[in-house]
Amino acid sequence: MTATRTIVTEGTGRASRDLAHRKRRVEPIYYLFLLPSLVLFTLAITVPGVIGIFFSFTDSIGIGDWNFIGFTNYIALFSDPAILQSYLFTFGFAIATVIVVNVIAFLLAVALTARIRFKTGLRTVFVIPMVISGIIIAYVFNFLFSNSVPAFGSAVGVSWLETSLLANADLAWIAIVVVTAWQAIPGTLLIYIAGLLSVPGDVYEAADLDGASKSQQLVRITLPLVAGYVVINVILGFKGFLNAYDIIVGLTNGGPGTATRSIAMTIIAGFNGGDYAYQMANATIFFIVAVVISVLQLSLTRGRNQLS
Repeated sequence: MTATRTIVTEGTGRASRDLAHRKRRVEPIYYLFLLPSLVLFTLAITVPGVIGIFFSFTDSIGIGDWNFIGFTNYIALFSDPAILQSYLFTFGFAIATVIVVNVIAFLLAVALTARIRFKTGLRTVFVIPMVISGIIIAYVFNFLFSNSVPAFGSAVGVSWLETSLLANADLAWIAIVVVTAWQAIPGTLLIYIAGLLSVPGDVYEAADLDGASKSQQLVRITLPLVAGYVVINVILGFKGFLNAYDIIVGLTNGGPGTATRSIAMTIIAGFNGGDYAYQMANATIFFIVAVVISVLQLSLTRGRNQLS
């Protein structure tokens, strides 16, 4: 009897190990499907990136001869007022836009998941800005801020609106935040709607029986249960707004002066102006910043695969 039990136990253990091995084994065909994407990514992203990082240690203008100059470009970056101003503007703009987008999107999501009429149609309407090109949106709002808004300001006697916000170095960033938020809210809204719909209705029914008001339910039930969605929206939004380019080009082109010039605009302008190696060093620093934010994202979202 003991021998039989031992044989059965060994057989069961061997079968479990074989099953685990088969589960861990990856079929070669999957690598075959991965190969084209890996090759394209390497040739289009990795190789140019490595070459660009190498040239950031030179005095290259993008063509012709070059000399190796070490960390000279990097040292100069940290004492360049134009570079520092572009980072200051970009991070300030990203923080302001993240706050505006997430607050408005969350409130809209709460409204569009409530028991209201035509909520399906309203969801469709609010998503429309997401499918319109950013540069087209920027040119439309450029006309509005340059013509319609000053005309309205003159009609109602509001002096600071009588001139275009885009021509005011202190206020142009507000116009950029408004337009960027107008386009970004739909995507954030969809994520919040998915999060709110995942909250069980029984939770709210229990809260109603306990006498909790709608505002108390929002603060003490809804927000904690969709916290994972808030984290993802904030981090992804911040990363995306750091790359702001097309809307700024269409609205102010970095002006007045360089008041609204983002990091991406500064890098691209340098490429076109013969500052290739210098701006490649800038791009490398910007890449490191993006990596740090990505690592932060992974650390904050780890274990949140089931956000509900």
